[in-house]
Amino acid sequence: MLSYQHAYHAGGPADLHKHIALAELLTLLTRKPRGITYMETHAGRGLYDLASDETAKTGEAAEGIAKIDLPDCPFADAVKSIRAMHGETAYPGSPAIAAALMRESDRMHLMELHPAEFKALRINLEGEASIHRRDGFEGVLAIAPTKPRKSLILVDPSYEVKDEYLQVADFTRKLVAKWPEATVMIWYPILEAARHKEMLAALRLPHLVDEVSFDLKDNKGMTSSGLALVNAPYGSEAVFSRTREIAAQVLR
Repeated sequence: MLSYQHAYHAGGPADLHKHIALAELLTLLTRKPRGITYMETHAGRGLYDLASDETAKTGEAAEGIAKIDLPDCPFADAVKSIRAMHGETAYPGSPAIAAALMRESDRMHLMELHPAEFKALRINLEGEASIHRRDGFEGVLAIAPTKPRKSLILVDPSYEVKDEYLQVADFTRKLVAKWPEATVMIWYPILEAARHKEMLAALRLPHLVDEVSFDLKDNKGMTSSGLALVNAPYGSEAVFSRTREIAAQVLR
């Protein structure tokens, strides 16, 4: 949906779940010298200000990143790198985390359809990635597979429309059929309607799942989030356990 803007949720508990796991997974995939391709279907603006009106309105960052004393870890390295460049209230979205952790031999392709988010993404990630203003599902399928063939694709739509759950499953099946080497990490909210269960069943592909819960002040809406990892590389179970360990003050 073009109405969605992630700034309202930046740095919240669900972001921590997704971003810490992403940083750990990228570190796992880049241990060997062979380059990788990183893609996102819904990149957002890539960089956020936790002092913004949007962030203050929801208070999610206060229940997330502000509650954690980050130990030494890839996510902490990315946060430090971003804040050294942009100030102490900066918070990296997933594209900026990837840019901070990737190497010269790696390649990044980002899809974003929202006009304002796309414009900001081009400014924030200038020179770091190939940035496309197009539907993320269509865009990734159109250019896949790319080189390097070893890859990680983050799928992170807004889920504002219930059909997006099954769109994610359909997209993932098509992508893996076209690009068998692709590792796909799907983030999803866990809501009362539990539409994520239908999505996971519709994947019809082997996958790992990690689901966490957390507290928000009003205890309404999303109080849990999930990650599904298709074509999980060896060692992925440790990615999820390490994520929970790092964010133990927020996630359970």
